[in-house]
Amino acid sequence: MFGVVPRVVWERVSPPDGKNRIRMNMNCVFIDTGNDKILIETGIGEKWSEKQIEMYGIFREKPLATSLFEITGCRPEDITIVVNTHLHFDHAGGNTIWDLGFEIADSVDTKNHPQSEIPIPQFKNARYLVSASELAHAEDPHERDRASYLPENWRPMQETGQLETMPDDYEVVSGLKMQTIRGHSETMQTWRLDRGGQTMYAFADLIPTRHHVPLPWIMGYDLYPTETLAFKKEILPRAIEEQWMCLFYHDFDDALRTLEVLDDKIVSFPVAESFANQINGGVL
Repeated sequence: MFGVVPRVVWERVSPPDGKNRIRMNMNCVFIDTGNDKILIETGIGEKWSEKQIEMYGIFREKPLATSLFEITGCRPEDITIVVNTHLHFDHAGGNTIWDLGFEIADSVDTKNHPQSEIPIPQFKNARYLVSASELAHAEDPHERDRASYLPENWRPMQETGQLETMPDDYEVVSGLKMQTIRGHSETMQTWRLDRGGQTMYAFADLIPTRHHVPLPWIMGYDLYPTETLAFKKEILPRAIEEQWMCLFYHDFDDALRTLEVLDDKIVSFPVAESFANQINGGVL
């Protein structure tokens, strides 16, 4: 997760367990426009064997659908748009769920799943949006990220007609824009939401946690790390100058943060703390 940064450095901020795994979250975002109920990313989902749960150290207190209802009051059938920045299993795993009692589709890996299971869309009334470039990459992935693409996370929506391929850069609804940025892969997207004079920006996997804000802290997973670096050099000053609320998708604590420069270093603050600082300073 930290590329060339030595463990003796990164373990100070992200201590690993006995298997060298670190704690990460998948912070999906719900947006209610009044006309649409949008879910950006769907996390890791629940379609995992016991072996995979143990290997990845997957722990979840409740299914995505339960969390969605408890936080937003919406059920999966209420979601009208699902957006994936890319189709890696930790961003699109909740796109589908296992439906029992049917013969499994040919496109699904049967090594870890019984023949009584078949993947179906979790959000049956939603349009699923992904860039055409990303879908093409998912169907013919690079050797370095092939294991991250599981066809059961997008092919069921192709079969139902719910999957819509989009341009590399597009607007989901007014004010919510997707942009393809080369770095983590060639086709992953970031997103930006502008509302009421404020901006929320999500780096997706280009800056996965707040600990990856320093320029050299780049994941070893990135296919084009030097381009990730160029992106960080361009985007971070803008985020600071324009006071964006920044979402760090994999951050375990306080994933929504603002950025400031202190002692010539870029540091992040939880949004609530940042707003409190502005109030105390007389800005608001």
